[in-house]
Amino acid sequence: MSARVRARSRCRARHDSGMVTSEYAVGIIAAVGFAAVLYKIVTSGEVSAELQDLVKQALSAHT
Repeated sequence: MSARVRARSRCRARHDSGMVTSEYAVGIIAAVGFAAVLYKIVTSGEVSAELQDLVKQALSAHT
């Protein structure tokens, strides 16, 4: 393979690496959606009560 062909292939490989703006946007939207679902789960009554009990037990543990 000639040096010229290798240089072109390296340049093309570097140029195509990474995400484009639309892929970042889709990733951010997915992350925000996942965070919203997680927030709803954690702040629901039952889960919140369980988490509070867990924290109380951890704080009152005797070592």
